[in-house]
Formats: sequence, structure tokens, C-alpha cells
Amino acid sequence: MRLRVLDFGLVPALTSQAVYHGLAETITADSDPILSLVSPQDPYVCVGMHQEIAREVDTEYCHAKGLPIIRRHVGGGAVYLDRGQLFTHFIYPRRKAPEFAQNLYPRFIEPVVRTYQELGVNAVYRPINDIQVDGRKIGGTGAASIGEATVMVGSFMLDFDTEEMARCLRVPSEKFRDKLRQTLNDYMTTMTRELPALPERSELIATFLRHCAEVLDVTPEFDSPTAAEQAAIAAAETRLADPDWTGVQGRKLVELGVKISAATHLTESAHKAPGGLIRVHLLGREGAIADLMISGDFTCLPPDGIDRLAAQLRGTALNRDALEAAAATAIDRLGIELPGVEPADLATAILAATETSD
Repeated sequence: MRLRVLDFGLVPALTSQAVYHGLAETITADSDPILSLVSPQDPYVCVGMHQEIAREVDTEYCHAKGLPIIRRHVGGGAVYLDRGQLFTHFIYPRRKAPEFAQNLYPRFIEPVVRTYQELGVNAVYRPINDIQVDGRKIGGTGAASIGEATVMVGSFMLDFDTEEMARCLRVPSEKFRDKLRQTLNDYMTTMTRELPALPERSELIATFLRHCAEVLDVTPEFDSPTAAEQAAIAAAETRLADPDWTGVQGRKLVELGVKISAATHLTESAHKAPGGLIRVHLLGREGAIADLMISGDFTCLPPDGIDRLAAQLRGTALNRDALEAAAATAIDRLGIELPGVEPADLATAILAATETSD
């Protein structure tokens, strides 16, 4: 199978996200799969599709520094990005990709791991979607369904500014920020830290493509984006820059809050599942869910699945058995995939919100 390789090089921050969003919109069932390669020429902060920006990002600092905040259509957490990363985007017609999200990660991470290893970095795959070097993280990945495409995003971590990452995130105190900075330095690594010298970009890409061919059973061929693909990328830039999209989770929270009445209480909680952090805003009434908002840095396929799941849980009694059963039924009925997030995790997060109202 042919793998079209589109190397965009260094591009503006917004374009570095719009590339895979736009390409995915052009995919049809008969399209060749695409691998896009790109790095941002300017730094920015990228937030996951289901995250509340006000909870995760120090927006005042970002605005003062002129750092754009861009929400992507892929789950995961907020991250500071710059030209120290080479982004890799596998964009496949859905029928040509593995059927389930838990199968996407090991398959598409393997060429990255092999590339690191060949270049001298002792990288290994760590489920669910991380790559580690001797216990330190050197990269995460994310999956999404966009249009008719299955998208798997990742990167090669040439270098990473942990100082700026710690500064961009919202924290309860400066003492906590110092601890976060140290934790990032201890827990993360890069090719700059692991190797005596960085490989040339062309060498890195050539090695990666060779392993893609071996692991994915494809024939990589460099190509140029078509006029239709270029137009789709430009349209994606417009959509990603729309303030309504950037602030979508904040609007949901406002809409949830206006429903409060004397008999209804809005509470919140957080629970860390293997697949990511789950944040819950709960409107409870008479021992049941009146309304619910679920956010966090997990992955959900399809992207709107988490909102439909929350809607399905309205009316469910606020006890563990009822919540687990209702969540399991809704996930199955809606065809939702939440890698690393089980019905028990959702029940735990929701019940934690009930405890905050006592």
C-alpha cells in the first residue's frame, strides 16, 4: 500500500495543527493513507479537545508572551510546542486503519520506537500511548476520528523547553510551579539529552520512513499536497482560530451553570484514570444526574462521543452500581472508544463530585 509522505517543513503555529485537520477532511474510503511531517516555526500552547482551558492554562501569561492557544481535535493534555519537535501525523481512511483505538497506538508507535533505537535512544513503548527512555517520557501520541479519516498524531522530541511548559500551565502557587518544573525535568527527556549530537532532519526522516515501511507494510513516497488539500488546510486554519471553537468547553460550563436552582447543585471533581484525567461538572437533583459535563485529557473516539455519553447519563441514580451499568450500556450503544477509561473510572469521577457538595 502506498503511503503519501507530505513534508511541510517549518510552518506557522496555526498551520502546524491545521495540516492534519485539513488533510483528514479530504480523505475518502479509497484514498491512499498519508503521513504528514511538520514543525512549528513559532511557539504556542496546544490544548486537548476535551480540556477546559481556564483549568489547565495560565492564559494571562500566554497572552502577555504572545503565545497562541490552539485547541486541537485530538485528546490529551495541554502542551507547550515549538520547533524542537517534529510532528508526525498518520492519516488513514478508516477502513485501512486498525479497528479499535487500543490497536492504533502500538502499531503506529512502533516505527517511532524503532527509529529512536536505531539512532541510539533506548526508547520503548509504554501503554497506553507513551514512549519512554529508561523511565522518562520522550513522547506521547493521540488518536482521533476526523471526517472519514482515522488520525494518529505523535512527534520526535528533538528538544523541549520544560521551563516554558511549567510557566504556561495553570498551577495553584509559584511553589507548586517550581515543583512542576523540577518534575518535568526529572520525568521527561529528549534527543538532545540522550544523544551526543542530533541527527540531521533528513536522516531522521529517512530512518523513520524505512521503519514505517517495515512495520506498516507500506511504500512511502514523497508527494506534494493537492490544490484541494491546500484549500482544506486553509479552511482548517480558519476553524481552529475561531474563538467559539477555542472556548467551546468554557461555554458548556456556562450553559451548565445557568441551570442551577434551589434544588440543584453544581459540583465538580477530578479522577486520574490510566487513560488520562477525567474532570466532572455535575448538576445533581434528588439523588440523580440532572446534567453532566465531562472534560479532561483522555482520548475519545468519535470526538463528540463524550458529550453524547454525558447526555445519556442524565437521570441515572448517583450510586456506583447504577453509574457503572449506565456508562457501560451507553458506551456500547453509542460505539464510543475511551482507551484507558472504564465505566468504573467514570463512576468514580461522578461520585467524587457528589462528595464535594457535602
